[in-house]
Amino acid sequence: MPTGKVKWYDPERGYGFVSNPGDEDVYVGSQVLPEGVTELVKGQRLEYEFVAGRRGPQALTVTVLDEGPRRAKHKFSTEQLQQMVQDTITLLDSRVLPGLQSGRRPDSKEGRQIAEILRTIAREIDA
Repeated sequence: MPTGKVKWYDPERGYGFVSNPGDEDVYVGSQVLPEGVTELVKGQRLEYEFVAGRRGPQALTVTVLDEGPRRAKHKFSTEQLQQMVQDTITLLDSRVLPGLQSGRRPDSKEGRQIAEILRTIAREIDA
């Protein structure tokens, strides 16, 4: 049986794809997941059997070999994140928005700092 890694899996749609060394990616539907498994994680290793379907290779059985990469832990508490978001809104309202309304962008140093703050918040929300 081939071994591959999950490329992506959408639990809401109930399907995803796993890499197939040297061939097309293999479709994995929720109906072939082992009992008790409801979701696959990108990068998770699987062993599977597959057949050629109308739209390409399709998994018949799946065996989960590992839990996959761990998701990032939250660095900030919800209270800290709430304060960061509030401070960012205040910063954007008081420093960035007036300049934009006057037809000016923030200078490059300030722009980089604001972008880094926004990326940090985005990573924390996405984790």
